[in-house]
Amino acid sequence: MEGRWTRRLLTVAVALGGLVLALGTGLPLPFLFGPMLACLGAALLGAPLRGLGPVTDAARTVLGVAVGASVTPALVGQLPAMALSLALVPLYVGLIGLVGVPFFRRVVGFDAVTAFFAAMPGGAADMVLFGKEAGANVRALSLIHATRVAVIVTVAPILLSTLYGARLTRPLGASAASLPPSEIALMVLAAVVGWRVAKRAGLFGAAILGPLIATLPLSLAGLIHERPPREALQAAQFLIGISIGVHYVGVTWRELTRTIGISALFMVILAILAGVVAEAVVLLGLARPMEAFLAFAPGGQAEMTVLAIVSGAELGYVVLHHLARILLVILGAPMVVRAFGRRG
Repeated sequence: MEGRWTRRLLTVAVALGGLVLALGTGLPLPFLFGPMLACLGAALLGAPLRGLGPVTDAARTVLGVAVGASVTPALVGQLPAMALSLALVPLYVGLIGLVGVPFFRRVVGFDAVTAFFAAMPGGAADMVLFGKEAGANVRALSLIHATRVAVIVTVAPILLSTLYGARLTRPLGASAASLPPSEIALMVLAAVVGWRVAKRAGLFGAAILGPLIATLPLSLAGLIHERPPREALQAAQFLIGISIGVHYVGVTWRELTRTIGISALFMVILAILAGVVAEAVVLLGLARPMEAFLAFAPGGQAEMTVLAIVSGAELGYVVLHHLARILLVILGAPMVVRAFGRRG
C-alpha cells in the first residue's frame, strides 16, 4: 500500500514539473500536454509511475457536466439538422473495420481477435477490456490504443491551428468565483449522483455519460447556464494527461518503436478515412470544417471535448458524434466477443 502511494506521489510530482515547463514555454493546452509528455517521458525512462485510479474517473465527470451544460434548448432544436451527419457515423466505423482489421491481420500479424479490437475506434479502456474477455493480446491492445489517443491529442491541435486557424485560446469557462454558488452545487450534485448511478447500472463510460445525463435536464430547465469553472476543467486536463502518459510504464524500447511504427501507419489510414468523411460532411453543408474535423477525429471522447471547448467549436455537435461512434463500437463489441467465444 505504501509503495503504491509513493509511486502515485512521484507521478503527481512529475506531472507538476511537466505543467510548469509547459506554462513556461507557452505550450498549447499546458494542463493537458505538460503532464502527458512528462509522464510519458518518465515512464519510458523507467520511472515507477502509477495511475491515480478513481481520481481520474472523477476528473472525467467534470467533462460530462461540461457537455451536459452545453446542451441547451437551442441545440436541441438543431438535432434534426444533425441527423444526416450522425447517419454517416456507422458508415465511418464500418470503413475503419474493413480497412483496419485486414491491416492488423496481414501487415502486423495479429490474430483475428486482437486485430479486430486494435482496429476499432472505441474507448481505449473498453476495447482492452472486451479484447481481454475475447482472448486478445492485451499488451498489444493497450499500447495501440494509448498511442492512438496520444497521437491524436498531439497532432489535432497542430491541424486545428494550421488548417482551420483556431487559436486554441478560448477560455475553458468562467472562474469559480464568478459563478453562482447554487449552480456550482448543482454541477457537483449532477457529477456525483450521475456517475454513481451510471456506474451501478453498468453504463459504459459511466464517469462521463452519467454526469452528462444528469446535467441535461438542469441545463434544459435553465437551472445551469454555464460550464463547470475553468479551474475544474484545468484539473480534469491535468489528470487526463497523467492517465495517457502512465500507459507507457513498463514498455520496452523495442515494443515502443514497433508500436509507434504500427500506430503511425494506421493513423495515416485513419486520417485518410476521417478526412474523406469529414470532407463529405462539409460538402453536404452539414457542418463547418472545424466541427467536422473534430467530430470524426478518432480520438478519445474526453480529449476531443477539451479540444472542442478551447477551439470554440460547437461542443454539442462534436460530442454527439463521438458518443454515436463509441456507442456503436461498444454495443457491437460484446457480439464479437460472443462470436469468437462460439468459435473457440
